[in-house]
Amino acid sequence: MQSATKEEQPVLEQAARRLLLQFSDMLLVERGLSKHTVSAYESDIKLFGLYQQSVGGSLKKANRADVMAFLGSRVSSGGSARSAARMLSALRRFYGFLVRERFITDDPTLLIDAPTIGRPLPSTLSETEVRKLLNAPVISSDIGLRDRAMLELLYACGLRVTELVSLQVDQVNLQQGVVRVWGKGNKERLVPMGEAASDWVKRYMRESRDNLMKSATSTLFLSLRGREMTRQSFWHRIKAHGLAAGINAHLSPHTLRHAFATHLVNHDADLRVVQLLLGHSDLSTTQIYTHVARERLKYLHSKHHPRG
Repeated sequence: MQSATKEEQPVLEQAARRLLLQFSDMLLVERGLSKHTVSAYESDIKLFGLYQQSVGGSLKKANRADVMAFLGSRVSSGGSARSAARMLSALRRFYGFLVRERFITDDPTLLIDAPTIGRPLPSTLSETEVRKLLNAPVISSDIGLRDRAMLELLYACGLRVTELVSLQVDQVNLQQGVVRVWGKGNKERLVPMGEAASDWVKRYMRESRDNLMKSATSTLFLSLRGREMTRQSFWHRIKAHGLAAGINAHLSPHTLRHAFATHLVNHDADLRVVQLLLGHSDLSTTQIYTHVARERLKYLHSKHHPRG
């Protein structure tokens, strides 16, 4: 008996696909954005293109009313203002490209105001919680020792997860105690590792890396298959170690990046130094951590002061 066929997924029209491909190539080649970032832009623009097709329009011939109707439909179906703002940002960049390349003459996003959204404070961990998380991996196994080295390096350097899993052996200078990181926009920065992280990376390379290696590779942190780990795999590893450590807070690889920055600010690090270490192009992005530190102080005051 023949199995039932799945319902076919809607596909963008060929003309729209060509425009989206040219836009993606521009982001990758000219702007130097990561594949992950470009994929996010593609996803949002494709949603709008499919919406246009469903109402008899097209991606190229969209007008302001079309964009407004699309954003409204996303919010009315349960989407957040933040999600709508992100989609509008993607569409602005896309239609700005089409105008610049003279595919169209008028930008349909030009007179649309972005939804007003409050910027949430990033979730972070206390120094005690970080210590518990770092101690969670069972270091008697190759995978456990690898995880301990990765967590130590993530917290010591405030790396993005993509920067961590893609690290090559020659990017880590154990003699000088620094990591050469290629961040967003292919920008290079040097970040000090600290003695603890350096020691754990040395131990992992000495005791475990060769055991995980299946073939010659320059990737520093290897999966069980001897390959570069995915971001999703490492996220699952952090979640598992958080459960083992009894940490109830929301955990992701970015949580340790936030903890790195917040703890530096708590210990009076200069904000511009933190900006350089994180690889932020704008100081205003880094300033969020002064608010995190302030919220932590308010919490401690209310919890421990007799008049709190």
